[in-house]
Amino acid sequence: MKLPYTWLKELLPALPPAADLEPILAQLGLPLEGIEDVPAPIEGVVLAAVTEAAPIEGTQLTRLALDVGPHGAKTIASGAPNAVGLRAGTMVALVTPGTTLGGMEYGVRVLQGVESWGMAASAKELSLGESAAGLMLFPAGTAAPGTPMYTVWAADSVLDVEVTPNRADVLSAVGLARDLAAFLKLELVMPDAGPQPSGEGEIRVSLPPRGLVIERDPSRKLRFGCDHFAARTVSGLQNGPSPLWMQRRLTLAGMRPIDLIVDASNYVMLELGQPTALYDRRDVTDDQIIVSFGLRQGETVRDLMGGEHGTGPEDLLILDGRPVPISTVADAFATAGEVKAGQGVLGIAGIMGGEHGRVRADTSDVVIESAHFDPVLLRRTSTRLGLKTDAVYRYERGVDPLLAPRGANRVAGLLAAAGGGAAHPGLTLVGTPDVPGVIGATGSQIRALLGMDISTTEMSEILTRLGCEVVAADDQLTVTPPSWRIDMSIWQDLAEEVARLHGFIHLPETLPTLRIHTSNIGAEKEGLARAGLRRALAGLGAQEVVTYTFTSDEEAAKSRAEAPTVRLQNPLTADRTAMRTALYPSLLKAAGAHAKGERVLIFEIGRIFPASGEAERVGLLMRGDLAPKTHQPAVAGSFGVFKGLLESLAASLGAGVEVRQLRGDAVPSALHPGIAGELVWNGQGVGWIGALHPAVAAEFGLKGETFLLEAALPLPGRAWAFRDPSRAPAAWRDLAIIAPNGVSYGELAALLKAEAGALLETVEPFDVYVGTPIPEGERSVAVRLVFRGEKTLTDAEVDPVMERLIGAIRAQGWGIRDK
Repeated sequence: MKLPYTWLKELLPALPPAADLEPILAQLGLPLEGIEDVPAPIEGVVLAAVTEAAPIEGTQLTRLALDVGPHGAKTIASGAPNAVGLRAGTMVALVTPGTTLGGMEYGVRVLQGVESWGMAASAKELSLGESAAGLMLFPAGTAAPGTPMYTVWAADSVLDVEVTPNRADVLSAVGLARDLAAFLKLELVMPDAGPQPSGEGEIRVSLPPRGLVIERDPSRKLRFGCDHFAARTVSGLQNGPSPLWMQRRLTLAGMRPIDLIVDASNYVMLELGQPTALYDRRDVTDDQIIVSFGLRQGETVRDLMGGEHGTGPEDLLILDGRPVPISTVADAFATAGEVKAGQGVLGIAGIMGGEHGRVRADTSDVVIESAHFDPVLLRRTSTRLGLKTDAVYRYERGVDPLLAPRGANRVAGLLAAAGGGAAHPGLTLVGTPDVPGVIGATGSQIRALLGMDISTTEMSEILTRLGCEVVAADDQLTVTPPSWRIDMSIWQDLAEEVARLHGFIHLPETLPTLRIHTSNIGAEKEGLARAGLRRALAGLGAQEVVTYTFTSDEEAAKSRAEAPTVRLQNPLTADRTAMRTALYPSLLKAAGAHAKGERVLIFEIGRIFPASGEAERVGLLMRGDLAPKTHQPAVAGSFGVFKGLLESLAASLGAGVEVRQLRGDAVPSALHPGIAGELVWNGQGVGWIGALHPAVAAEFGLKGETFLLEAALPLPGRAWAFRDPSRAPAAWRDLAIIAPNGVSYGELAALLKAEAGALLETVEPFDVYVGTPIPEGERSVAVRLVFRGEKTLTDAEVDPVMERLIGAIRAQGWGIRDK
């Protein structure tokens, strides 16, 4: 939130300098993102009064006749759209000849036959704001013609305050000043409250019943659509530019001034935190406003920016007095649709006004709406319609439920003072708002939670400064939070406020008492295992990626992953509409973002959401050469290299790993049918490994071979036991097995281990041969068998084992190569 320092200073006359506020706001939990010093307009920019505005025939320019005070009567040619039809007396910011602005010196020149004396400027051209849509315009009589602008538009410092979602009460000048006043023990000077109402207003307002049941889902109830609504009228206005002081504050706060009526509404939102909407009274039929749930599905509302929005029965609308029967809950949903598309709809409640009811240049009588809407409903509607406004930003976080009448009165006062209008003495106020309830706490509770020695008396004083009503009796506190602190609902909230204003810097430095509950023993086991897996993968040269858990049906289809079943109710984008069912599509997208031919070795540990239920997975992807060619030959990326990485990973984690070949329907559809295996970790199948199917690779634009693995977490462990290393030497035997090409090495090794017994320590392949004299369709796989016992083994002990192994091999129909 951006706020000029001088605005805060007006509310807190004893406020410290802007540069001293950074540590103070940080202690309050409202850190500054920055302080920007905004200079005044340069010398040579003056205020000039328009005496005549006429179009230059045959062009898109307007000739402005100006009174520039001491400089006399001058003319300029302007192409700004808001220069057309300017009223006499309206003032503009004029860059006088001889002034250098933005590296350009302005002078007198002739444009389309008009002598243009300098230039009438926009806010952006003067570096006062971001708007370049038109000239800066000010009301007649703002200052004497020829007045240097820097004398009325002074330099300032703009505070950019970071406001957390729970602190909606400080999303205004008054809210921030109120918090600073409580912390610094300063007197807060509240802004003018506006004309105080007497009697009923001219507008009749009806609200929807509370606790409506949504017919298509009886389990859901709407808390309220709108529980507090204030309406006040102002007549006889002359709409035009807002006062310079108001435009200055709006501009410094990051808002673009538009006209008096709109600017007054925006100003009150920034000042008090209460969004308001203003409607042209000519469009409020029968002086009646109906707050109702929306149109029939498929019907649309046109907003004041010209956008079309399809609203449904859960969207809250502001309607005029055209007949819309709302006698029952069913009528609230069924008959509201009788309103024709966009007709009679003054606005989408709390979000944006409608084209019908919008304020125009000739608007003289207005209806001020100041209300409290259901934040949950507004958030749903604004997200679904894609409308995020400053009003929604405040409503969805929580606006003071009692602020509506003050907001209406303040807007009425500003319009009457600056626009020459008259505020009707009455105010329409309907609804019963919910306000924060009473909270009970003890000083002992708060001290125990904070670990700070704060007296109950000081707690009471702190909470009172924050606007709470506090009744203290001995150690007991009975606290009623102010209406603007909707975030205070439990005694722990009181403790937080006490600590915040007492000062976290006073928190004593003490060692915490370590209390381990039996239910927590071993709770960190999975976290430690996950951290160890990350370290091991990073140690192998893999880079961790963190990707969205969201996916779409299209992405799942092209990656041949399981179709998603968990849908998002309010998806962020069209390609993130559901929860992913596998990790590898995310890894493929990440790999596709790398330059072609670049080595990629990435992994992710994350959650997936298949039909079988939520699960955690680890995924690893490799493509390109594992090690680039330098002074030695490159280590080409191959399945053997990828499998070697897996084995290195298992070795670093003290685990055993196997890859068992998959065939036929058992092969995951994303893998190449000839290069796919089951990943077996410590004897348990946990996932798959293999080469990416060429068709899937083409879908993701991946050229060359890509290798993947995905495994379920946590990885199974194994029992650890200490065993003295044997001092006896090993006995080696080599054995060459002739088997069909379709028989994997894993099957051979499994047979040898099963038949060898306890003496076999390891089995490793060292040669594969195909060719004469091996029969066609078969191959010779030579393995080295290492036997070890508690003592030195003799041939008499090893030979029977070898004979048993040879017999088992021949029993399978395989052969032994003896030459």
